[in-house]
Amino acid sequence: MTPRLHPAFCTTPLAHRAYHDRSQGRPENSRAAIRAAIAQGYGIEIDLQLSADGAAMVFHDYDLARLTGQPGPLRRRSAAELQAIALAGGDGETIPTLTEILELVAGAVPLLIELKDQDGAMGPDIGPLEAAAAGALAGYDGPVAVMSFNPHSVAEMARLAPNLARGLTTSDYDPADWPLSREICDRLRQIPDFDRAGASFVSHQARDLARPRVQALRNAGVPVLCWTIRSPQEEAEARRFADNITFENYPAPMPG
Repeated sequence: MTPRLHPAFCTTPLAHRAYHDRSQGRPENSRAAIRAAIAQGYGIEIDLQLSADGAAMVFHDYDLARLTGQPGPLRRRSAAELQAIALAGGDGETIPTLTEILELVAGAVPLLIELKDQDGAMGPDIGPLEAAAAGALAGYDGPVAVMSFNPHSVAEMARLAPNLARGLTTSDYDPADWPLSREICDRLRQIPDFDRAGASFVSHQARDLARPRVQALRNAGVPVLCWTIRSPQEEAEARRFADNITFENYPAPMPG
């Protein structure tokens, strides 16, 4: 039986890459951004990449440059090396491991974890990052779910951690925005792997929420989250079509 998404993921706004604000010393996916989200009662969305020695690192980009100023792919550095690299604007913040972030959150708020595609084309060349994530999450006590754009990744998490709620990150797959073939974009746009991957929710691109396939899933009882909301106006529109938001750059109102 596919695990259901914890109800808190449909009620508590999710801070995109945690409650980040570099001007306030809180870089994306940093401990400071995690602590700020917890202090506000927000849920947290984070990203995972894989270190050279097989550790799940909390970091969005494949390359280090934008967020650290250092050149080169994250995948070529060991976890110890990455933990020593300063995040730009972070006042001493460095790249954390998933284990560190799990210890920091400790079930206080919902935690949504996106596994970044390691295949390069949303294909089946995956496994090490999923294994690292499943290992770190074993025994975690608190509302948590995993997701990925790559359906193979979600299916692998179903195999490795069958009791963990999992979903698909989805979009309009405009070929202009993706380093993928038109054929792959056309296929993924239809969300054909929802059942095969053992998914229980989707997190869909906000501008495309009215897509019939997305709304058909929602009408069938599938929770629909969305990304990324950046203003109250965008939030009001998204909530017509989605059960919850992933937000950044403004203080989303809490329910009630």
